[in-house]
Amino acid sequence: MIAARSRRRSRSAVPEPRAKHSSQNTPPRRAAPTLESLIAARQRWIWLLFSLCILLLVWRAVSLQVTHGDFLQAQADARLLRDLVLPAHRGMLQDRNGQPLAVSVPVDSVWVNPSEVLAARARWDELMTLFGQTAADLEALIKPRMQRGFLYVQRHISPTLSAQIRTLDIPGVYLQKEYRRYYPAAEVTAHVLGFTSVDDSGQEGTELALEARLQGHPGKRRVIQNRQGQSIALVQQFETAHPGEDIRLSVDRRLASIAHQALARAVQQHQAKAASAVILDAHSGEILALNNIPSYNPNDRTDRNSDHYRNRALTDLFEPGSTFKPFTIAAALASGNYTPATQINTGNGHFNIGGYRIEDAAAYGRIDLHTILKKSSNVGAAKIALSLSAEHFWNLLDAAGFGRAPNSGLPGEAAGQLPYFSDWEQTRQATLGFGYGINVSLLQLAHAYTALANQGKLVPLSLFPQSHPNANNSIQVMPAEHAHAILLMLESVTQAGGTGQQAAIAGYRIAGKTGTARKFLHGRYLEDRHLSLFVGIAPVVNPRLVVAVMVDEPQGEKYYGGQVAAPVFADIMRGALPLLNELACETTACVQY
Repeated sequence: MIAARSRRRSRSAVPEPRAKHSSQNTPPRRAAPTLESLIAARQRWIWLLFSLCILLLVWRAVSLQVTHGDFLQAQADARLLRDLVLPAHRGMLQDRNGQPLAVSVPVDSVWVNPSEVLAARARWDELMTLFGQTAADLEALIKPRMQRGFLYVQRHISPTLSAQIRTLDIPGVYLQKEYRRYYPAAEVTAHVLGFTSVDDSGQEGTELALEARLQGHPGKRRVIQNRQGQSIALVQQFETAHPGEDIRLSVDRRLASIAHQALARAVQQHQAKAASAVILDAHSGEILALNNIPSYNPNDRTDRNSDHYRNRALTDLFEPGSTFKPFTIAAALASGNYTPATQINTGNGHFNIGGYRIEDAAAYGRIDLHTILKKSSNVGAAKIALSLSAEHFWNLLDAAGFGRAPNSGLPGEAAGQLPYFSDWEQTRQATLGFGYGINVSLLQLAHAYTALANQGKLVPLSLFPQSHPNANNSIQVMPAEHAHAILLMLESVTQAGGTGQQAAIAGYRIAGKTGTARKFLHGRYLEDRHLSLFVGIAPVVNPRLVVAVMVDEPQGEKYYGGQVAAPVFADIMRGALPLLNELACETTACVQY
């Protein structure tokens, strides 16, 4: 009994294995979340997300500003910043009276940014049709140049075309302000002024000679531009634009127009190859006009025929023929062995020397120096030349500027050819007496004649007005009395019995000399090709103007200088002489004619 009870107590005191296993696998009960705990958890997540965003932004800012800063700045600058060149207009060229001869006018030029304009490929035809081209032309332009940010499509367009392009508003297409040179007198002053390139730099004439003074200095600034290429903010001003210098030339636009018209009529009348004229102020050496036919229009960039824009009066050399005889007479008078009344036996009108035959138009017999010029005797001039010391003759010709560049200030002028006296043989010295065996330009010949009109003094040529001619730089080629005597001889050339009667002008005393020279080609003188020449001085009392005229290869029966060139001289002088009072009063000593 006692043992049984003890076994029952033992079983009740020790838990059963199943009950023990069951109590260990039952999870504890959790308390239900409260509202406060939910809010706190959400706040933690929000702060976590916010912190991550801050970290991402900081990382992105560091990446943009530090790691990729230079690249991104360059990309932004490429899209917004532009370094603009501020064009400076070229200085104006004026004539002696202040009339404009060459001015720079503002125009627009069209350019594209290749990378930008690609996005507007569908509108290329709209743009290129305005220029008479196609989209294929634009593609050919930009395709090999994609790395560039600036390409010209059309330079110097009209205001109408500029307005049309603005209206199109094509992305990547822009307008840029530039300057284009305009010449109001066009063909009339073309050979003195020359022309400029599309970039407004001098290419010929005074535009080239005075480039350093005329060319402006462009400025430069950095701006922010919008999509239309308009400047909306100035970032930095690097340089200020400075326009070129305005320059007044000695040229008289009125005289140039008169000469141009007279030459054009002569070329048409005689079906000549070309013609040239030079007008100089005898006292100051100022170049008042310099014209050539054919000419060209410097406003038309397609008119660039080299034969037309060649300045023949400066560059072309020729044998002056009988227009050279006054200097033979001057050398004779300077030798002391001759006076204007000295007689020369020209015989029956021909003279043989060294296997050559020198001829006159007629048999003049014994004639004085005065008549040698009036009748233009080749025999008389040759005999005088042979009687002179070669060195003495050469010295006078050298002093008159022959064989040396005339130093006009214009580019391309020829120096001519005057053989040194030690190389002269008898034939050369004889033919020099009447203008063969020497080469000169028309400007050089006109310049030498200023010594005859200016009391024997040769003043330097000038492209600029000279209120006070520089007497210190003048050369006394011959005594004043000799120059005056020759001037009177030359007056007789334009009077009855002279070879230059068609140069005479009613009411004025005119002096001058005719010349007719055969052209030398392929080692011989041609019988049917001539240069017709006349160089004249007016008025004889107090001479002021020297005008030289050359007509190249006149056709037909008339080819003598007195028939072809002398009338051109008269046409020019009829228009020029009424202007002499105005020209004279520009100096300090106002002389009325």
